[in-house]
Amino acid sequence: MKALQAISDKAAMSLSLLCALHCLAMPLVAVMLPLIAALSLDDEVFHLWMLIAVLPVSAYALTMGCSKHKRYRLMMIGGAGLLLLGAAAFLGHDMLGHTWERLLTLIGACMIALGHFFNFRLCQQHDTCGCPEKPQAPRERFTSS
Repeated sequence: MKALQAISDKAAMSLSLLCALHCLAMPLVAVMLPLIAALSLDDEVFHLWMLIAVLPVSAYALTMGCSKHKRYRLMMIGGAGLLLLGAAAFLGHDMLGHTWERLLTLIGACMIALGHFFNFRLCQQHDTCGCPEKPQAPRERFTSS
């Protein structure tokens, strides 16, 4: 179960970054290679399929990670990113315009990737701290004068 959660965090980060890369690179690729533009990878269908791929993987990884390390703010960051990604996919450039659609997609993908990055790191720390129930509280340093 531990390995599946780590794999799903990495997969969700990769999918989110792939979505952001697509959003940034597609206009340049479409101009440079007319054949790729003919494949219509720049439409809402790609965003919808990416959302279908990212949503369950992200939900699983964040839920499992947050139940382990109890830092639920990461689930809120990832959830907000998923909402922005969903808004960009469902509203599309017809309602938002190309600039706002890309901006929402980029911000959402970055928020998802950031949430999964910290989720992965906290899960790794939790696994090495030897505390099965809850994360180890940070210790305060006291200096004597």
